[in-house]
Amino acid sequence: MTPRVAGGIGDRLLDRALATAVERAGAPGRIRFTELQLYYEMCRVVRPLHAVPRRLPLTPAPPVRYERFEEALRRYGAVPGLLASGPEPDPAQVREPSEPSEPDLYDYGLPRLLVCQSRRVARMLLANDVHLEAACPVFAADDLPLDPRLVTGLGRVDGATVHVLHDASVEGIALTARVRDAVPGVRVASMGLVPRHATALHLISPRGPAPGPGPLTLPAALEPRERDWLAEGRFAEVESVPPARLLRTVLRLVRGPRTPSHSVWTGLRELRTAGFMTLSSVAYAPRGLLPPPCDPRHQTPLPDPA
Repeated sequence: MTPRVAGGIGDRLLDRALATAVERAGAPGRIRFTELQLYYEMCRVVRPLHAVPRRLPLTPAPPVRYERFEEALRRYGAVPGLLASGPEPDPAQVREPSEPSEPDLYDYGLPRLLVCQSRRVARMLLANDVHLEAACPVFAADDLPLDPRLVTGLGRVDGATVHVLHDASVEGIALTARVRDAVPGVRVASMGLVPRHATALHLISPRGPAPGPGPLTLPAALEPRERDWLAEGRFAEVESVPPARLLRTVLRLVRGPRTPSHSVWTGLRELRTAGFMTLSSVAYAPRGLLPPPCDPRHQTPLPDPA
């Protein structure tokens, strides 16, 4: 289903909005970003929401069709910081993991690991050195099941955690249970997104087809309004979070320790059935959601993860 969008936006206005979005998506420094992240940044330029009170739950529809964005992108030319896009690999054809150059690599304990629903998001985090700064391997959901030696390494560390980064969607929320089945005996924690994140952060939310008939299989701790939001076919992608904010949040939650701040990222009560983090309960994110930007050192993209 094509989301409803505003009409009457001329090419010249879109070109100016895209130029502004390119600057914002890469700031501060040389952040690498995906094409979809740039699209959402352009949507925020066309329809700014900074004047809307944070306590007002809002997930606006995209103001620009993706096809119009692609046209503007072709007119723009080369975009600094934009990661090359390509077809998603066939999970059945993903090659077997090669032996590491250090033969004893798998003999060490592994305290943390991150699984992303989207391979594009995983590539973006790797390109911005999140795996190095957080000392945390980053994988995509289609890399499951994990190499058994990685699971064994997680089991060697008390309190080892597999973090899951997913969209606010029926499929995304179900990913945590899927990861838990892939790493038995290891703690699995979701860092979002859930609908509460999307409404509090005013994320752009397209509308897809509503789920099929029958009750939705969702965590019991989701609020009724979140269930209604999902039942309408609404969803919010991780890539709709501004790139700099996404990097800061992932680094903060993965590295720890978790600091007590009143936000939807660190203020949700434990969603036990889905593996969400154990945190105090708040409804919406106040200003100052995240700490100041970390010093950017993102210059060279990394190859696609194996």
